[in-house]
Amino acid sequence: MSKIERPFDEELKTLKEKLLEMAARAEEQIGLAVRGLKDRKEEMACEVLENEKIMNRLDIEIDEMAMRLLALRQPMATDLRFITSAMKIGSDLERIGDLAVNIAERTLELLKFPELKPLIDIPRMAALAQEMVRDVLNAFVNGDADLAQNVCKRDDQVDQLNNQVFRELLTYMIEDPTTIHRAVDLILVGRHLERIADHATNIGEDVIYMVKGRTIKHHVEEGRLTGLKSCSERESD
Repeated sequence: MSKIERPFDEELKTLKEKLLEMAARAEEQIGLAVRGLKDRKEEMACEVLENEKIMNRLDIEIDEMAMRLLALRQPMATDLRFITSAMKIGSDLERIGDLAVNIAERTLELLKFPELKPLIDIPRMAALAQEMVRDVLNAFVNGDADLAQNVCKRDDQVDQLNNQVFRELLTYMIEDPTTIHRAVDLILVGRHLERIADHATNIGEDVIYMVKGRTIKHHVEEGRLTGLKSCSERESD
């Protein structure tokens, strides 16, 4: 006999679909923003700016839907964790969209000047960040805590590339002060991509909480905070 589906299940499914739509658009925004920068295409950067209002609308719809479910359905246990995680994931996706817009704005500024250098590490960072967003939402849909954990670990790769970008551009600025404006804009692009990876990591942490009811944010493990000093320890330093 097939399982009887509750109306509540259909509402949760709709909420999940909204999140997937938002995630797909966030991933697309990252790709558009960096391709616009790499290929020096103003129309791509402008498209990212135009799409921002869609991301904002989806964020509001997800919040409103989640709040309505909390108020009217009074969910418990797994359903409650799903809905609260969905709200936080929507917020992280909205911030990813904002960061893609920031990259597009830097692109429009950089297009006013000759290209400083061929871009290698920044597109690599973007590809990694897109992959993290894609995989962490697959983890969310499938309740896959192991995949979510794997996404969190990949954040270090993006950090390393960001450090490489910073060091290389710093050398350009030291050797030729006329490159400072362009180099700073590219450093900001790297920083925005690094922050996108951070938000994908946040989503991974939320997925682990949703699936296992276990918090790994801030290295909380089994009710203990690791690596933090007590007040008395701080005073003795």
